[in-house]
Amino acid sequence: VQLQASGGGLVQAGDSLKLSCAASGHTSTIYAIGWFRQGSEKRNEYVGGIKWSDGRADYADSVHGRFTASRDNAANIVYLQMPDLKPEDTAAYYCAARVSPQRGVWAFPAAGTYDYWGRGTLVTVSS
Repeated sequence: VQLQASGGGLVQAGDSLKLSCAASGHTSTIYAIGWFRQGSEKRNEYVGGIKWSDGRADYADSVHGRFTASRDNAANIVYLQMPDLKPEDTAAYYCAARVSPQRGVWAFPAAGTYDYWGRGTLVTVSS
């Protein structure tokens, strides 16, 4: 599975961005896609995730109620809609794929549970 995140950019506080994560290769094996970000502290922070088959989503407390993950299975793309961006959202955003299923679970906040990672896309929010 190969992943490519895109859609980042330089925006002002309050603006919106929609990130895309395009998957290719053995996409039929994907169980879940997770979004992570690395800010200036270089800490890998879980943002949210989505179950590939049915779109059930999970979010970190820091973005819950503000960011929305969705997917287009036909196009093999997962999106992260980010409205009302804040300077603290500034980071490189990465998507990752997990192929191992876990019945009844669609939230995988631990980076180590993912099998494939894509290159990040940089989001910079100015105040």
